[in-house]
Amino acid sequence: MSILRLCAWLESTKVAGAIRESTWLFPTIETIHVLCIVIVVGSIAMFDLRLLGLWSRDRSVTDVYDDVMPWTRASFVCAVIAGGLLFSSSATKYYHNIPFRLKMLTLLLAGINTAYFEFWTRRGIAAWNNSVRTPRAAKLAGGVSLVLWILVVAFGRWIGFTKQ
Repeated sequence: MSILRLCAWLESTKVAGAIRESTWLFPTIETIHVLCIVIVVGSIAMFDLRLLGLWSRDRSVTDVYDDVMPWTRASFVCAVIAGGLLFSSSATKYYHNIPFRLKMLTLLLAGINTAYFEFWTRRGIAAWNNSVRTPRAAKLAGGVSLVLWILVVAFGRWIGFTKQ
């Protein structure tokens, strides 16, 4: 089954139809999606700014990580669920939408950056956990993360302003 056929099937489900046809359901789900994205990006930004040595320099990297990541994870799951519901309402339209594709690509790159940090950079955290100055790899991960999440938000906003 092609992705476009899968999108057409998804769009034809009762849930997608209800979201599309309701006057209040889409805006309510979109509001939840946006609020969750705000928490995701805000919490990630706090951690990234710590990696860059620009915020919360008096705290260890792991303390900041432990404080923000539960919020990040829970909000990300909620944002994905809400985003999936929004997508289902017009899946074939979104499939062809360039900003939507750019948002998904940027999310993928943010995930790769996170995985790289988690599996490689964070391994040596004991050596620099309490230092104000973090290693170049940690700063790079934080800087790339900030840029990618800003792009996710920008492309997400751009989706609603394109006609396809």
